[in-house]
Amino acid sequence: MPRTLSFNHGSNQIDFEMHKVDRSKLYGFKELLVLDEDGEACELNTLAEDGKTLIGKGGTGIGYVDADGNWIEKSNLTAVDLEGNQIDPVASSFSAPVELSDKADAEDLLNHNIRLIYRLESETLDESLEAALAEGAIFKFPYSFRGGLEADAGFLMHNDSGEIFFLVGDPSSVEYVGLQQAAATATEATGDDTSADDLMDFGMI
Repeated sequence: MPRTLSFNHGSNQIDFEMHKVDRSKLYGFKELLVLDEDGEACELNTLAEDGKTLIGKGGTGIGYVDADGNWIEKSNLTAVDLEGNQIDPVASSFSAPVELSDKADAEDLLNHNIRLIYRLESETLDESLEAALAEGAIFKFPYSFRGGLEADAGFLMHNDSGEIFFLVGDPSSVEYVGLQQAAATATEATGDDTSADDLMDFGMI
């Protein structure tokens, strides 16, 4: 069953059903099924470092240890930033309605790497939000699926067909580079017989 994400727009609460848009739904997909000699499906196992132990699916996990190799429960860990300050976690966006108060422009949206797209459906869509989206408004808000240390950037927008989409992404780290300084220009020599070829030097190339 699709999850429901709620927004507050003005004094109205709008509930949307989320339908994930991925490549398999757009283009289909193919799956490789490996069978044994009896026609049974094979499962991928991992060979341990001893060269003889096979570890089946679900046989490995992630653990946390301190500098002395002692096991640490994840609940006892505290996240800090580069300066050592404690990071306050963010709540899940499904724990309370998301406020639609900030807007973004197309440039801001394009400056993000979008990694998730959802098509939204609602039976409680109010006219003011629908009109704003139809005029090209893009709403921006922090989004976290389960809650965690940092929120992603969420965008609410709508296409020319009237469908509403929810995009999730992170700010792009692309940096534009160029000349550090303007190149010096050579002035034309006057008053002597120096040719242009004599003024050239391989150090200038």
